[in-house]
Amino acid sequence: MTNQNVAVSDPKSAIGMAIDVIVSNSSFFSPAVRKPPTVPGGYITISLKKLETGGAGGAGRVGAWVDSMRASSPTHIKSTPLSDSEALSSWMLHHPSALRTFEQITNASEGKQIVMFLDYDGTLSPIVEDPDQAFMSKEMRAAVKDVARYFPTAIVSGRCRDKVYRFVKLSELYYAGSHGMDIKGPAKGRKYKKVRTISTPYTGDQSLLCQPASEFLPMIDEVYKALLEKTKSTPGAKVENNKFCLSVHFRCVDEQRWTALAEQVRLVLNQYPKLRLTQGRKVLEIRPTIKWDKGNALEFLLESLGYANSNDVFPIYIGDDRTDEDAFKVLRNRGQGFGILVSKFPKETSASYSLQEPTEARTLIWT
Repeated sequence: MTNQNVAVSDPKSAIGMAIDVIVSNSSFFSPAVRKPPTVPGGYITISLKKLETGGAGGAGRVGAWVDSMRASSPTHIKSTPLSDSEALSSWMLHHPSALRTFEQITNASEGKQIVMFLDYDGTLSPIVEDPDQAFMSKEMRAAVKDVARYFPTAIVSGRCRDKVYRFVKLSELYYAGSHGMDIKGPAKGRKYKKVRTISTPYTGDQSLLCQPASEFLPMIDEVYKALLEKTKSTPGAKVENNKFCLSVHFRCVDEQRWTALAEQVRLVLNQYPKLRLTQGRKVLEIRPTIKWDKGNALEFLLESLGYANSNDVFPIYIGDDRTDEDAFKVLRNRGQGFGILVSKFPKETSASYSLQEPTEARTLIWT
């Protein structure tokens, strides 16, 4: 970040450092939020209420799930007519490259405290076939570490918080795992504000900031075991326990078996009405029905840092998946900061800017 009056502990060191991003006053700070154009590959929401009306045996529900699974598949996205230059140009007009629109951030964030929020998979690490092998590069880790020297920085992921920490290995960050349902503050490093803490009956750990779904832990564990048993007959399916939510990965499942996998998941979830299904990139997500998502986690962390009703904060959220849309929408509604979508393909999004891949995200946060 170049010559600007931002709130950092060492302004001199901040010159020439790193959030190479930009806010376009004409697109982000417009009083009226413009609806992005509908393009091929846009997000599809799984409506459980609509799916309930399916035919006998839940065929309607499963069919809708499979349609949504196909819609989230990069293979299917690539097959759509995205070569339409007019549609692509229109999308880029609404969501310009954050790298190419660098200069104006110095004006947008002048005198404000930047707070960084970063998704993990697909943002800090590449999307890989085996989710246990989604390692971030040394260069990316160095970039995130450098940013955290100047700005409060949080990793907000659908993964289990402990697993994300093992990937990132930076104790000075805030970690919000399980789509924001498991938040913990830095173990060390500078304290930007007096951060409030919440101890939960489940763990009693005074360092925990927030665990709003702790009562669901026994149910999540029970469903995890049931899904392991149900899906073991589907080659390539992987069930991941993310503590307060579950992920059923189908990236390595033959498309001809998606219907069978969706049916297996449906049979399990039928017994647990307090759980809901959402979908990410080649993954089905099972979560508690409580009103809590990455957007709530973002608001909670801003409040914990002392910026709940402040005009002196500039949040930046970078993410690649539909679950990040909840955070993008919060920033739109606040009228502060902006969201950046990491995607090679145009998608309907509430983010203001775009990047194509994690390597661009690394360049964005570290120069």
